[in-house]
Amino acid sequence: MKSIAESIGNEQTHIQAVEKIKNAGRICHVFLPAISALLAIAVELFIHDSGRHAATKHPYFLYVLAIAVICFGIAAAGSFFCKRLQVWLAESSLFFAVVFLVLNVSNVITKKITLLPVIFFPSLDKILSVLFEDWLFLLTCLGSSGKLLFTGFVCGALVGFITGVAVGFCRSAAYWINPLVRILGPIPATAWIPIVLVSFPTTFSASTFLIALAVWFPTAVMTSSGILNVQNAYFEVSSTLGAGRFYQIFKVGIPAAMPHVFLGLFNGMCASFLTLMTAEMLGVKNGIGWYINWQKDMMAYANVYAGLILIAVTFYMLITLLFRVRDHVLVWQKGVIKW
Repeated sequence: MKSIAESIGNEQTHIQAVEKIKNAGRICHVFLPAISALLAIAVELFIHDSGRHAATKHPYFLYVLAIAVICFGIAAAGSFFCKRLQVWLAESSLFFAVVFLVLNVSNVITKKITLLPVIFFPSLDKILSVLFEDWLFLLTCLGSSGKLLFTGFVCGALVGFITGVAVGFCRSAAYWINPLVRILGPIPATAWIPIVLVSFPTTFSASTFLIALAVWFPTAVMTSSGILNVQNAYFEVSSTLGAGRFYQIFKVGIPAAMPHVFLGLFNGMCASFLTLMTAEMLGVKNGIGWYINWQKDMMAYANVYAGLILIAVTFYMLITLLFRVRDHVLVWQKGVIKW
């Protein structure tokens, strides 16, 4: 009996030791981003800059790292009291830790040892100085691009959706429109620039048409494909229950095709950004694409990278917003497919 009790006691001790190790691992895991940012701060403070590096007015990269340490430190401490914060950190802490590590390595390469040409690969301090000091002008350019992108995307998505619905439900429309879609759709929207610039009165209207054309094709194709893939049983049941043609279109066909519609909108969003950048670089006299092209000609590559960062953040926010709209509209899919 004594040996059995001892074995049980040893097993409980082992379990407690394992639990302590797991808890220590969880604590280290939630603090990983802050630790990684602290390592970058140590490198920034204790490793001297290269002589070829031109110092900036303020150490912006150090400021960003300090803010990151504070924010992630508070989040890590709060995770012990907030379950949602704990879940979020468990999923994303490793990602942010690797991001700070990559920034740290980039800072060493570009600022500390200048392994790459300084003119083409400026330090993070220079890039951040552009974002912080020229934010008003960058915001003006972003506003011009946003106006152009919104107008073109809405027009292209609306026309593409109507085209897809017409092709999906009307054989006559499919007979006449399908060849047009197959011929014009695969041609990149930017290939029409020489014709469009001389056909429209202003560069804004020309660029809007190019963006709308880039969005129209994937939206029309995916919308019609979604409608054509709706099971006939849905229409037969609705017809048996007395549904008319318009009810079948707007209450049966279109809702069932919405997953394909959003897929077309996602593809159209990517195509619209590509077309926007090209259109602004060639014709429009303002906008973030124009800004990048202008700074490239001036050999100001810190400004070029700042513009690219602004584009990446904006595109991420727009795609995230589109995902949120999709999740709200297609909430009925939750539990039916992998969410």
